[in-house]
Amino acid sequence: MDLNNCYHCGLAVGTGKQIMFEEKTFCCSGCKTVYQIFSENNLSGYYKMEKAPGFAPASGNQKFAFLDDEKIVSRLLEFEDGNLNIIALQIPSIHCSSCIYILENLQKLLPGIATSRVNFYEKTVRINYTSDEISLKKIVLTLCSIGYEPNISLDQYDKKKKIVDNALIYKLGVAFFCFGNIMLLSFPEYFEIKEFWLDQYRDFFRWLIFFISLPSFLYAASGYYLAAYKSLKSGLLNIEIPIALGIVIMFIRSSVDIFWNLGPGFFDSMTGLIFFMLLGKMFQFKTYEFLSFERDYKSYFPIAVTKITGKIEKNIPVYEVTKGDRLLIRSMELIPADGILISQTAVIDYSFVTGEMIPVTKKSGDTIFAGGKQVGNIMEIEVLQPIRQSYLTQLWGNAVFQKSYTNGFQSITNTISRYFTPLLLAIAFCSFLYWIFIDTTIAFNVFTAVLIVACPCALALTAPFTLGNAIRFYGKAKLYLKNTEAIEQLAKIDTIVFDKTGTLTSSKKSNISYEGKPLAKEQSLQVKSLLRMSNHPLSRMLYDYLPESKIVVAQEFNEIPGQGIVAKISGNDIKIGSDIFVGKTHERSNYATSVYISINGIIAGQFVFSNDYRHGLKEMLAKFGKEYEFHVLSGDNEGERHVLKQIFPDNAMMLFDQKPQQKLDYIAQLQQQGKKVMMIGDGLNDAGALAQSDFGLAISENVNVFSPACDAILDAAAFLQLPKFLQYAKKAMVTIKISFVISLLYNVVGLSLAVSGNLVPITAAIIMPLSTITIISFVTLATKYFARRINNYNSYPTKEKPDSGMINIIFSEKAA
Repeated sequence: MDLNNCYHCGLAVGTGKQIMFEEKTFCCSGCKTVYQIFSENNLSGYYKMEKAPGFAPASGNQKFAFLDDEKIVSRLLEFEDGNLNIIALQIPSIHCSSCIYILENLQKLLPGIATSRVNFYEKTVRINYTSDEISLKKIVLTLCSIGYEPNISLDQYDKKKKIVDNALIYKLGVAFFCFGNIMLLSFPEYFEIKEFWLDQYRDFFRWLIFFISLPSFLYAASGYYLAAYKSLKSGLLNIEIPIALGIVIMFIRSSVDIFWNLGPGFFDSMTGLIFFMLLGKMFQFKTYEFLSFERDYKSYFPIAVTKITGKIEKNIPVYEVTKGDRLLIRSMELIPADGILISQTAVIDYSFVTGEMIPVTKKSGDTIFAGGKQVGNIMEIEVLQPIRQSYLTQLWGNAVFQKSYTNGFQSITNTISRYFTPLLLAIAFCSFLYWIFIDTTIAFNVFTAVLIVACPCALALTAPFTLGNAIRFYGKAKLYLKNTEAIEQLAKIDTIVFDKTGTLTSSKKSNISYEGKPLAKEQSLQVKSLLRMSNHPLSRMLYDYLPESKIVVAQEFNEIPGQGIVAKISGNDIKIGSDIFVGKTHERSNYATSVYISINGIIAGQFVFSNDYRHGLKEMLAKFGKEYEFHVLSGDNEGERHVLKQIFPDNAMMLFDQKPQQKLDYIAQLQQQGKKVMMIGDGLNDAGALAQSDFGLAISENVNVFSPACDAILDAAAFLQLPKFLQYAKKAMVTIKISFVISLLYNVVGLSLAVSGNLVPITAAIIMPLSTITIISFVTLATKYFARRINNYNSYPTKEKPDSGMINIIFSEKAA
């Protein structure tokens, strides 16, 4: 057993700080308590599945106080019937089999729970409980106490009950049943088995095939008929029109063959076409449906806030907040509305809205904007504007979020179908007119044969299977696309715009360096002891940075909000804070955030906070080549322009102090110049630019917790794989074009036979399935081949290789 790591959560435990219990090491009393709870309830199997699978517990007493309100609880429930309630809670910390084990055994911890089921991909647990035995608040607080704090947001409060539509699954099942059985019953026809079968069972089998085909024709293919009707009604010619026409003609022609005993018809080809097209649609539809690509500010705002009326504090829904209300905002809570600060001081983190990573200090009377996070002590504000009229909501009200944004891209398949459909009909009618004067029977056979053999089944399958394969590879490589159309957009990108904070830099840490006269060991110890007494974010970061040491008690201590710390410790007068506060007179050499140290009136030096840029960033940008244009938009000041200049090519444009609206406008200007723009950002402040861009890519340290409205979500661990992703999108388009050529060649061969009157049913039965199988096989092999080839070509050298684990497995021969 490792005595240096917590048995529950796995965190490193410093020497002398261990809490021992039953010969096991814990980092805090909270982890020890969780272990005791699990042991007492016969849930110790939690620790047998994974090593240190847990999280340190959190207290949610104040955070989830709004769950005492029955109206709010009722809005959150999926189902409510008397005392029987069902709720789905999103729990971002679900990550392994131990999590599933404990969350599906909640009834052992809380008797009022009947069942609980985990959806691992959606990171949710669906709980069935009896409200007269246990409250939702008790369930949520218990989850917090064992390290599984739910994420309950305003978006869930507003969301309508989810309606699950399984029609596609049912249609696919019906199509598979019909196709499989018809193929089986058609074998005697394929091999022309005669004698006993020919005399006794041929007609019976043909009629049986006819009746089995009806569910596939009438139900499974109904979506294509409806799509074709809507297309014609709107005056468009998309791929569903020739597909629907081909299916109908195949059914009519085959029915005529059966009724007049002219042959077996094309029921096998018809049901096969329907099955494979529905399979392609399912392939697209089911890809990473657990991710949300349309999140807005409501996904991150609290459901309720604490309103102060006189001396009474009461939790109310945020939508009931009105102008003039006084609100109590606790540490780490998001500010839901614009207001005036009533408290003496407050420290606000606006990185969620502006992208600026360093919190700002506000004084009484200052304006506080919605979307900021309170990172100091509790504060009070007086509301200026309710949530629907706040600055953040007005930003989200931009027209770019209200329209269906197509970016001017058109589906390749629908573009080809514009010419394919009228050309096919022209060939069919011209052939009919030619043969009608020679032989009426042949004329009708030729007309139907042209429509049947040229039915664009292979053409229709090309894009879905190619893009479906590609989106699957992307997903395994940690790039989660909104839909397959996003790949077409990605392939056309020529301009890439980066946000800085959280995109080019890691949002998890910041680099700290010291400049000036080296501090003696005793001085460093004194500075760390003073920082321990401060709650300012920079103080906490600096405290963690300085080496472990004994704590010295200060004789005097005073923290002046917005300026710094002044104290007397071990006989020394020490000031820690801004340059002006410690007495620095000359101007700063750069815009970097710094904390200055003054000892006995002499400035010793400064701790400089700089961003931690992602490892291998410069090498990644070099791999894009000269075909891409780079831009950087940042809400931060330009203190690190010189660092970015060393990373980016000389012609890269860089703009700083950019507000969300300015970012959106800049993207629009680039598009007006004819550029196809990909915006890469991480925060809500980037949401407008992400929506405006031709391809919006949200980078996230946790794909299940954060992502503004976008076309794709990229796991931060895979950020350095961007050049591969763009190359692969282009190769996917090449695969589709080659597949179209193969499909058209099959159509040329089939049409030649049909127009000449030489297409017999057995030939059509061979050509149609063969073309489908060829296309599916080709796109499957081609997408895997290009994935392997791109990985080998773009491998990262030496020490700059990123930690891409999963990516290098997927883009390799074994994955293929």
